[in-house]
Amino acid sequence: MSYTYKYPHFALTVDMVIFSEDLKQLLLIQRKNPPFKDCWAFPGGFVEINELIVHAAHRELKEETGLSNIELKNFGFFDAVHRDPRERVVSFAFTGKTPVSKPIKAKDDAKNVQWFPVGNLPNLAFDHLEILLKAIKANQNPK
Repeated sequence: MSYTYKYPHFALTVDMVIFSEDLKQLLLIQRKNPPFKDCWAFPGGFVEINELIVHAAHRELKEETGLSNIELKNFGFFDAVHRDPRERVVSFAFTGKTPVSKPIKAKDDAKNVQWFPVGNLPNLAFDHLEILLKAIKANQNPK
């Protein structure tokens, strides 16, 4: 497939906010690559051109943490113009829950993966604090 368009395009990503079943812990990955190399972030990444957004969410979660078979629910999108220093990026955010006993392993472009208490998180990359606050609200007020 090859297209030429008059107008610039943006990239599309997914971010997964994964909580423990009791919502007291949050799963984060440590980024292996710039931007925000070595910083903590949600598992996520770019949607491939021939991929549904929800499939990208499951793929990226498995690629970066080893987790699969988790119900993911979309709770919003984030489209601030400068949210990613690489290019214009819009992210669809998903939330899910899993037992902390489920095995996790940093893979792909994740240097590390770890559970953190929600009340004691490291600084988060990108706009992930904003995403987290909306995810917490979505889990407190399920539709």
